[in-house]
Amino acid sequence: QVQLVESGGGSVQSGGSLRLSCSAATEYTYTMAWFRQPPGKEREGIVVIDRKGRTSAADSVKGRFTISQGNSENTVYLQMNSLKPEDTAMYYCAASRLYFRVLPLRPTEYEYWGQGTQVTVSS
Repeated sequence: QVQLVESGGGSVQSGGSLRLSCSAATEYTYTMAWFRQPPGKEREGIVVIDRKGRTSAADSVKGRFTISQGNSENTVYLQMNSLKPEDTAMYYCAASRLYFRVLPLRPTEYEYWGQGTQVTVSS
């Protein structure tokens, strides 16, 4: 069983920045991703990274959000810049023990999930 712990959410004004952290405790993970879910909407995959350092990002955040690995391979960060009110959502960290030839942003590909951290961007 993998436990994912997120931190770093909060409130920020439009144009500001936040950095989220996610640590996977105890078990091996190969692929880790960040998803977000605005109120009343479906969960959306936004960025993903694997142990080889390959990354992929959704068009909605490309150029503004960056995923990176920490010193521990079981820790990832999400650096969010130029935040917009439409970025307001609950942000979730997800992990899989699997290697993917094409990095996925579909929720169904991930076995493990964190509890989420709220990000609110005001105009």
